[in-house]
Amino acid sequence: MAILNSGDVCVVVENKHHTPPNMAASVMTTVRSIATGKISHLRFNTGEKVETIPLFTKKMEFSYMDGEDWVFADPETYEMVNVTPEVVGDGKDFIVPNSEVTMTFVQERAVLLEVPPSVVLEVTDAPDGIKGDSANNVQKTITLETGITIQAPLFIKTGERIKVDTRTSKYMERA
Repeated sequence: MAILNSGDVCVVVENKHHTPPNMAASVMTTVRSIATGKISHLRFNTGEKVETIPLFTKKMEFSYMDGEDWVFADPETYEMVNVTPEVVGDGKDFIVPNSEVTMTFVQERAVLLEVPPSVVLEVTDAPDGIKGDSANNVQKTITLETGITIQAPLFIKTGERIKVDTRTSKYMERA
C-alpha cells in the first residue's frame, strides 16, 4: 500500500499491529519515501485516518543495464522503465536478461520489484568436490551467473543450470 504522509507519497514496506497492556492499540509501520528513498518509522493510533494512494502491478522483463539503472520492458507494449538499484534491492542476485519480475507502480513510478519464488540460473564456478568427502549432505560453495555464491551439493558442475529459491538463496534442484 502507498500512503500520503506529510505531503510525501510513501510505500509501506512493513506494518505490525501493536497492542500493549492497558493502552490503546496502534499500528507500527516502516515506510519508504518515493521522492527521496528515505526509510521512516511511523506509528498510527486506532481510528487515525490515513490517505491511501492507488498502486498497480505489472509483469515486466529485464532488458539491460543503463549505467547504475536497470531497464525493464513491458512485454505487451514494449515500453521501457528505468529502475534504480534501491528498488531492485536483493532481487539483483536473481535477475538475468529476459527474466520476468512483478513490478509495483505508484503514480507511474516503479517502487517495488518482486522476483519469482524460484529461478533457474547457470553455474559459472563450481570447484571439484574433494575425493572421499561423501558424508551425508556435503555442500560446496558455487558461483552463479549473477555473481551470487550459494551452497550446493558436490555433484553440481560448472555450466549446469540449477533452480534456486529466491527467498532463501538456497539450491533446490538441477534444472
